Amino acid sequence: MDMLGLGVESVGNFVYQQDGAACHTSKKAIKWMEENNVPLLKWVSSSPDLSPIETLWHEMKKVLRQHPALIRKMELNREHFRAIIYYNFQRQLSQQECLAELLTVFGNDAPYHFSDDPRVGASKMAVTQENVDAVRKLIIEDRHTSIQKILHEGLGVRKLVSRWIPHLLTEEQKLARVNWYQKTLDRFNSGNSKNVYSIVCGDESWIYCEEKPTKVIRSRSVSKKMVATFVSKAGHIVTIPLNEQIPVTEDWYTTICLPKVMTELRKINLERRIILHQDNASSRTAQKTRQYLTEENVELLGHPPYSPDLSPKDFFTFPKIKNRLRGQRFQSPKEAFDAFKYAVSDLPANEWNKCFENWIQRMQIMHSLS
Repeated sequence: MDMLGLGVESVGNFVYQQDGAACHTSKKAIKWMEENNVPLLKWVSSSPDLSPIETLWHEMKKVLRQHPALIRKMELNREHFRAIIYYNFQRQLSQQECLAELLTVFGNDAPYHFSDDPRVGASKMAVTQENVDAVRKLIIEDRHTSIQKILHEGLGVRKLVSRWIPHLLTEEQKLARVNWYQKTLDRFNSGNSKNVYSIVCGDESWIYCEEKPTKVIRSRSVSKKMVATFVSKAGHIVTIPLNEQIPVTEDWYTTICLPKVMTELRKINLERRIILHQDNASSRTAQKTRQYLTEENVELLGHPPYSPDLSPKDFFTFPKIKNRLRGQRFQSPKEAFDAFKYAVSDLPANEWNKCFENWIQRMQIMHSLS
């Protein structure tokens, strides 16, 4: 803006021409133009051949190529080159075109890549020439040396996974979250409605013959069992195993899983109201599943996309039960399943009450923040 201000004071009557870069077409820039009565010449997008400034840049670069000493006197640093690269990016030049221009103007002084200088607190690079030489020496001395064996048996270290990677939601997905919890709070009177007891939450998860104290990367061959668990505010309803580690399909979901849930829920009252809360997996949203639920007169609560924080099974059921099984070893997947089923069935009723109260509180907190 300061640069444009100088132009306004010194040039007088003029028409201002610029390309369609984001900084030029921003609301702030347009507002400044209007406030200062700067007339704009309309610009045709992606047309550098119609811009006089491009010709000027070309002539300037020719001068620089003819007088390389000028470049050395300027002492261009990394920040200058980054500014040039950013300018070329705004001109919609490709990576190859940008590099070609830099090489044409700056020759061997043109950067091929940038790297940050070492700083206090930064992690040290594991792949150094010293480490490479040490590993090479080990292999030359004994070609049967196993780096993995040294790490696991000699040093006793393991590779762990201990962080969640949040999914970046789009504006539409964020809006869907807001609409969902507002609608849910209204539907159940902020948790005070008795219809909360009609909500049934279900999902699947892997259980292992040995539950580790931390999250670890497991091999595909490890003994495990997938189970589907359904709960309500009143407590555990049913837990169903998947045979032979098969994936959850709409056929299994509608012919084996859901019929067992319906039988358990309606064994006393055939007209019992059921409001099903489930995620958006393909087996849940399939046409066959929707048709089955309609025939069974089951209402759907819905679920916002990529929102495990709004799912009781993700923030309570599975973490709670798996924490109870931590450190235990089971001889077979069936034994692990039986232990899981006993643990979830043995959970006191007040714990399920707290779970659903926490669920409503999460919605209320988000409602207050929005």
